[in-house]
Amino acid sequence: MKNKMNLKITLLTLFLTITFFSCKKEKTFTDYKYSDQPVVFDCPDINNKLYDEALYSFEDDILNFYGKNNPDASLILAYSNFIRNAIFGKIEYEEIVSNHSYKILEALKNEKVLWDSNSSVSRLNYKSDLMNCIASNVNQKDLKTTLNALLSTNSMTPKLFGRPLINKYRNVVVDKHLASYVAFDLYYARLYDLDLTEIDFDKPEPNLDFNVILPEE
Repeated sequence: MKNKMNLKITLLTLFLTITFFSCKKEKTFTDYKYSDQPVVFDCPDINNKLYDEALYSFEDDILNFYGKNNPDASLILAYSNFIRNAIFGKIEYEEIVSNHSYKILEALKNEKVLWDSNSSVSRLNYKSDLMNCIASNVNQKDLKTTLNALLSTNSMTPKLFGRPLINKYRNVVVDKHLASYVAFDLYYARLYDLDLTEIDFDKPEPNLDFNVILPEE
């Protein structure tokens, strides 16, 4: 009788343990704001929906920030300013990040294979499935060649790829895989180690349409 009771207790403990860890594992990001936007990522073995959300939230952030005092704000101008300033280390990321992007960042941190804690050049893991997806799907021929060459020779750094990117910033707006590189390596990877807990996310934000694109001159 005693052995049966012990067995029941053991089985109950095992059941509760499995249930607890299953619930913990199933706790995923659900606050999707950009589900109505075109799908960017469609690659195996990556969190396509979350990565799409991360890209669109980033674009919203930079347009809101660079459009604060600019009535002619556009995503092209926002990318031009952001890429140049990010490459040369002239960005106060705490002033750009939104509460939504902060929540996305916390979810992205759970994607362990996405990050490289041993790299001295970037938090982003350049050997991740995400980077493989981006490098395989970039449309701009010259930048795709450069990106894949840097990755294949383990020479990739934000500055090395950033310099040609500065000159072709207009391509980033229409090439969403290229835009995703900017979002993950020059934004979320930079946000990763910052203390964002003291930011007042309740301050009013300008209501801008991040799809606005000015015609080329």
